[in-house]
Amino acid sequence: MKRFLLLFLITFSSLKSEPIHLIFDTDMGNDIDDAMALAMIHALQDKGAVKLLAVTSTKNHPLSTAFIDCLNTFYGRPEIPVGAVSMGVTPEQGRYLGMAELKDAHGRWIYPRGQKNGHKTREAVALLRKTLASQPDHSVTIAQVGFFTNLCKLLESQGDDVSPLNGYQLVQKKVKELGVMAGAFEEIDGNGRYLEYNVKMDLSSAQSLAEKWPGKIIWSGFEIGIAARYPWESIQKDYNYLSKHLIKEGYLAYCSKGEHRPTWDLTTVLQLVYPERGYFSLSEVGMVRIEGDAFTRFEIGKGQHQLIRMDEKQALRVREAFVQLCSTPPAAFRGN
Repeated sequence: MKRFLLLFLITFSSLKSEPIHLIFDTDMGNDIDDAMALAMIHALQDKGAVKLLAVTSTKNHPLSTAFIDCLNTFYGRPEIPVGAVSMGVTPEQGRYLGMAELKDAHGRWIYPRGQKNGHKTREAVALLRKTLASQPDHSVTIAQVGFFTNLCKLLESQGDDVSPLNGYQLVQKKVKELGVMAGAFEEIDGNGRYLEYNVKMDLSSAQSLAEKWPGKIIWSGFEIGIAARYPWESIQKDYNYLSKHLIKEGYLAYCSKGEHRPTWDLTTVLQLVYPERGYFSLSEVGMVRIEGDAFTRFEIGKGQHQLIRMDEKQALRVREAFVQLCSTPPAAFRGN
């Protein structure tokens, strides 16, 4: 155990490199792993590994962006712009988004928001275009862990006062890498044709993006998050430095007691930020094809797509990294 902890500390204390400039596109509210992935991003920014440029939601409920705003504010970055999907899917509120509206006996927000207009946020594609246009060429990494709606619409967007480039050209010029949590590339519980949620809920957008995205895509399939479940013991013990912790309370609202929840969205973030550290392996280069029923098929050969792979030893390291990063106290609460 001591040797493992020493190796972990060495991993996270190695020489710093330039932070990746990250856009996080999420269906916040449909599962708790979206919130945990964003918490992890903030911890990585504290370490100098990430610069979070913007967060956009593909869940069509106003409290999705409100919760994102609360979480950014909780981690000390209320200024991060948030974008809301236009005509998206899954309009249901979900199990934990109501936390963004909680107030105490004096009418004060329990989890304050940073945006002046509450959850009246920017339209996602407009925010994506503005963010990309402001960055150096080939410098932006995008983590898409929800539906394909926003990025598909970005590709289809036309030039405007932010940039004369259409969406395809803007992505081609500014984006370095895209990582997506989507698809299933192994048998799931005996089902050899598993239809993954992020793909099937906006199938046409998923098909379009997989075929037309002008660059590299790293795919983290459904099977990866299942193999690196977040330990319930961490939820019980590691967040108690605050009486009301947004991540712990969200987990308790979403999950059953004692549940070790899969970490789908966290896997995409970890691979994008630390690709050289061996948490995962990558497949050969190829192309993901999405069929008419939402089944995802990976064809090795021509293309710019790769799949995340993970063995049992890697899964141990991945889980430990998730626990350490997700439970890291926001800077304002350290030492309290």
